[in-house]
Amino acid sequence: MVTLNRLLATVQDASKKYGIGYVIKKTISAWFYLSYYKIFRLGKTFIFREDKYHYAYHFYNTTWMNERAVEIPLALKIIKKNEDKKILEIGNVISNYFNIPHDIVDKYEKDHNVINEDVVDFSPNKKYDLIISISTLEHVGWDEIPRNDKKIPQAIENLQKLLTPKSGLMFVTLPIGYNTVLDKLLRDETIKFHEQYYLRRISKKNEWKEASWQDVQDAKFGKPFLGANGLVVGIIHGQDYRKDG
Repeated sequence: MVTLNRLLATVQDASKKYGIGYVIKKTISAWFYLSYYKIFRLGKTFIFREDKYHYAYHFYNTTWMNERAVEIPLALKIIKKNEDKKILEIGNVISNYFNIPHDIVDKYEKDHNVINEDVVDFSPNKKYDLIISISTLEHVGWDEIPRNDKKIPQAIENLQKLLTPKSGLMFVTLPIGYNTVLDKLLRDETIKFHEQYYLRRISKKNEWKEASWQDVQDAKFGKPFLGANGLVVGIIHGQDYRKDG
């Protein structure tokens, strides 16, 4: 129901901006490609940290065309492992695909289950066992007016404080090439996770492969393929991430 409501809202917004003809054309095209991927590529998988995942093919945000195809399966697995624990999501992403009850902080997106606060200032009266963020932190400070290049490290530091000590876990995905400041912070290790992994898009068919930092550090956003062409997957444990390395 949540996903359906989101789709309807998206259709309404697009109709107002571009007209119903545009929406119908785009909808037919999206259903065609979604059907193709679900029929002919349903069994396709990718490997991450020696585990096999099925690509996510979903109508919302046309996941077969972009990084959501790998981000959603990764997020879903770690959420299922922690489904009986306290979970916080930064950016309202997962609820577009699955009706999973957890706290969500999103500064701008309005919804009944979303806390509209800045992630830098968010200070609840509880700790979280899992904090997850899917391609959201790259927007912090970067897509704001005025722009603030210091906000991403501040956001990560604040979120780390919200983790349950020792047992808490933060799982983050970040696209390379979207935010040049973030790319630099990763390159000079101002931002460094306890565990840091990488995925690289390798084909027009939106296939992904685990890679090294050298493979993705110069990846372009939107070139040669739509959306991210390189992803950072970062994991932070319930302690000061700056002290590990």
